[in-house]
Amino acid sequence: MKLSKALRPLKGELRVPGDKSISHRAVMLGSLAEGTTEITHFLEGADCLSTIGCFRRMGIRIDKDPRRILVHGKGLHGLAEPSGILDCGNSGTTARLISGILDCGNSGTTARLISGILAGQTFASELTGDASIQKRPMGRIIRPLRAMGASIESIAGNDCAPLRIEGRPLRAIHYNSPVASAQVKSCVLLAGLYADGSTSVTEPALSRNHTELMLRYFGGSVVSSGLTAAVQPEPRLRGGRIDVPGDISSAAYFLAAALLIPGSEVLLRHVGINPTRDGILRVIRSMGGQVDILDKTVSGGEPAADLLVRSCPLHGTVIEGDLIPTLIDELPVLAVLAAFAEGTTTIRNAEELRVKESDRLSILAESLSAMGADVTETEDGLIIRGGKPLRGAVIHSHLDHRIAMSFAVAALAAEGETEITEADCVKISYPNFFEDLNSLTR
Repeated sequence: MKLSKALRPLKGELRVPGDKSISHRAVMLGSLAEGTTEITHFLEGADCLSTIGCFRRMGIRIDKDPRRILVHGKGLHGLAEPSGILDCGNSGTTARLISGILDCGNSGTTARLISGILAGQTFASELTGDASIQKRPMGRIIRPLRAMGASIESIAGNDCAPLRIEGRPLRAIHYNSPVASAQVKSCVLLAGLYADGSTSVTEPALSRNHTELMLRYFGGSVVSSGLTAAVQPEPRLRGGRIDVPGDISSAAYFLAAALLIPGSEVLLRHVGINPTRDGILRVIRSMGGQVDILDKTVSGGEPAADLLVRSCPLHGTVIEGDLIPTLIDELPVLAVLAAFAEGTTTIRNAEELRVKESDRLSILAESLSAMGADVTETEDGLIIRGGKPLRGAVIHSHLDHRIAMSFAVAALAAEGETEITEADCVKISYPNFFEDLNSLTR
């Protein structure tokens, strides 16, 4: 994919795809609920389709048309041993008829959250995925699940997928998580649905709380207090209707592009503004930018609003501490913003970026430097001395969707032409990203 500097301001409005995290959870909890769950504005990216595929293989009927997803749940104990045709296209092997195996593709959310559900079943299963998933750390969920009595092992012995999980009765625990991770917290809480008492998780900082909100919406008993969330076992979940708000992680690229391209004004419709996810809005304000929040609503417990953004000069800031979990997926595009802002931006406590789809810290430092930015990579972040003119370069996406989209934004503000390799990886979370970006530059 080749892109050049924007010759005119970005103008118009968009509704970005549905929130990736909420789309995953809607399918999972809809499958565990009794009755039908209707999901509108579902994100049909590759990761969320992997979640649908896994639950279909466990006997859940999921109907899909252009307007909605219908999940015909079978209740908390209605899942069956995985069976049928396994499409291993993402894993590089031929589709085959096999029992017990679930392919999570490139989706760490699918792999980690579904592990909690599988731990309490009456059958055995194996979780696998593509080459990226087989390198991402799963020890962070293996340890708390084993503390609950689960039988879970890394088949390769390296705390990564493939994972072998033999379902069994679970015991309730209180888990002090060493990391602020919604995936770890959600895994433990979902396993807690099958435990023998109240299961709770305390984090060092508050991570996104979509699982807690959605469990309550479906009828589960969840209590959140400070940094601790607790769930009661054996709830009777009931299907409902979920209108998934736009993903603020997808909106982030248009927020950044509109801020950088002079004269731009963009309206993003019905974007999720959950306080555990809105860190990017706080950082934009700290950099001197402004995003107007209009027409607030609540759907399925999730707050949403229209976001109006206009171009303006930006300055450096510090991004660290409790802010990091609220914008972990937006840090790549914030690093791009920082490269164009005046002054120094320091990103700390972001070592989690090293174990995403790629080592994002290293790739950001390398790619921004290739475009002429002054960047220093640290153990847990970046120091970006902004304000230098950036020029086009060849940017290797490393098959990381967030790297590809972030540098598409950089290309619009840099001189010359930028080439992004393997840019089709954006389909993981935003299949129509480049079409939507082009619609604002015409």
